[in-house]
Amino acid sequence: MKPPIGTIITLESTYTDSLEKFRCKVVEEKANIILIDYPTSSETNRTSFLMEGAQMRASFVKDAIAAYAFQTEVLGRVQGNIPMIMLSYPGNDQVIKVQRREFVRVDTPVDMAVEFEGDFSQFVAEDISAGGSAVIINKPVSFKAGDTISLTIALPFSNGDIKYIYTKALVVRFWDKESIRMASIKFAETDDVDKQQIVRFCFDRQLLMRRKGVE
Repeated sequence: MKPPIGTIITLESTYTDSLEKFRCKVVEEKANIILIDYPTSSETNRTSFLMEGAQMRASFVKDAIAAYAFQTEVLGRVQGNIPMIMLSYPGNDQVIKVQRREFVRVDTPVDMAVEFEGDFSQFVAEDISAGGSAVIINKPVSFKAGDTISLTIALPFSNGDIKYIYTKALVVRFWDKESIRMASIKFAETDDVDKQQIVRFCFDRQLLMRRKGVE
């Protein structure tokens, strides 16, 4: 699903702690390249100059119904009737349809350290979103539904980077999935940078599953 000419695209840096977003418009297309006008910062509304080689996440909405995203790289600048920036286009098979809700949940194992009243335990989450997670409870625990726990979450990105997230979470409920005990938790007091890292991790995992043919 290649964004057609005239489409508004939102760009976000990946693998950095920057939360800044940029808006731009598709003005021309080639085989594996998208040319955009100079983007403007969503924070300052001023024209921004993207560094060549910068890795970005591009997202756009089609027909006000479906949202899509793909990984791209800034390839350079082009002089034409208007100044343009070249972005790489990975191909239609690398474009992901994004759930148009606040938090996208991805089924992927994530290591998670839990602290409650001075006790520390190590668990594996079955899925994760920027809003919460479902955790496999493979040992007796002292916390119960309604308690607040402290978490350290390790997010292994496909490029080899590992980001550590520190947040509190509310234990929503316990339940059984077949013969496995599970706990649903809702993240609380997560700062914007950590929340954005989880969103990026979910997108990274979606791309990885797409490449492996798992959806």
